[in-house]
Amino acid sequence: MAIAAPQIYVYKGKSRDGKPVQGEIAGATTAMVKAQLRKQGIQPRTVRKKPKPLFGGKQIKAADIATFTRQLATMTKAGVPLVQAFEIVSEGEANSTMRDLIQKIHGDVSSGSGFAPALRAHPKYFDNLFCSLIEAGEQSGTLETMLARVALYKEKTEQLKRKIKKAMTYPTAVLLVAVVVTGVLLIKVVPVFAQTYESFGGALPAFTQLILRVSEFVQTWWLLVVAVAIGTGVAFAQARRRSPRFSDLVDKWMLRIPIIGKILNEAVIARFARTLSTTFAAGVPLIEALSSVAGAAGNAVYRDAVLKVQDEVATGITLSASLRSTGVFPVMLLQLTAIGEESGSLDDMLSRAADHYEEMVDNSVDNLTTLLEPMIMAVLGVLVGGLLIGMYLPIFNLCNVL
Repeated sequence: MAIAAPQIYVYKGKSRDGKPVQGEIAGATTAMVKAQLRKQGIQPRTVRKKPKPLFGGKQIKAADIATFTRQLATMTKAGVPLVQAFEIVSEGEANSTMRDLIQKIHGDVSSGSGFAPALRAHPKYFDNLFCSLIEAGEQSGTLETMLARVALYKEKTEQLKRKIKKAMTYPTAVLLVAVVVTGVLLIKVVPVFAQTYESFGGALPAFTQLILRVSEFVQTWWLLVVAVAIGTGVAFAQARRRSPRFSDLVDKWMLRIPIIGKILNEAVIARFARTLSTTFAAGVPLIEALSSVAGAAGNAVYRDAVLKVQDEVATGITLSASLRSTGVFPVMLLQLTAIGEESGSLDDMLSRAADHYEEMVDNSVDNLTTLLEPMIMAVLGVLVGGLLIGMYLPIFNLCNVL
């Protein structure tokens, strides 16, 4: 007979001393929840399933999972039992959706399921790498140490993502503002000048005529322009999600973008080294570790390269030689990998490589931001200044005639 999946229940009742109590608890059925409450000394009066939010709860982000893992690692290190750690983390969680997830995992573990199987029931939030590392910790009796390693891995990964977003957010935001400002000028300001110039009766400068035509086009078709822009973005996102071939082509193209491509390459190398270091240190066999690394690479070029390395390592070729044969990994990583293999400290060397490339990403992002600031100001100056100059040219010409 299949056991129902744990759900969140809302209860009201009385404690042993007769005081009214209420709260939330995870359980498979109403009867099991009532039995669990009685064991805790609570006489339940009403028990019902927690209703789902009308518009959905707050989404769970990767940063929430990283924080959850770090909290568990800290508590287990302090000697707090795992089940009790779930209760403490759940009570302090502000995100209701994340709290529900923790309570479901708590319910599974309390009912006798292992920690790793409880996590595998939620693949949307816990990938195969995460679950494999926790499973290795459970089997070896080193769950406390493994939680700390996984927490560090998730924190480093999220820190790297934030650096990449930092590199892209500022220029994207400024360019969007530039587009909006330019659109407002073309739709609201330029027509006012156009009405004024109609009374002049003379020929307008070519640049001014060009701006007036662009303004007329934008006024007539701005809804179509916005719809095409949004449609193109949605179509691109859908094509990348549904077509592996198109997604692979985009990944290859992004690595070739000047400056941005360099940052992406460094980020992928850092992620590769960090993931392989974590899995290898956890005692996962190298071939299995490479499979997890390929899935976590985040780029098709490096994913294919890692899968090729996995095939070569399975035939007895050393990791450093296999990485070198792909032609995509930098010399420094190859050298550190070779040193690690020779000295028996591969996980330590890969961790140092990850630290190095994460620092390179940080420096590259700072340099990119410094470089983009004057370029963005120049773009804004050309767009806005060009429009203003084009509109005032007839006035300047009229002053020269007078």
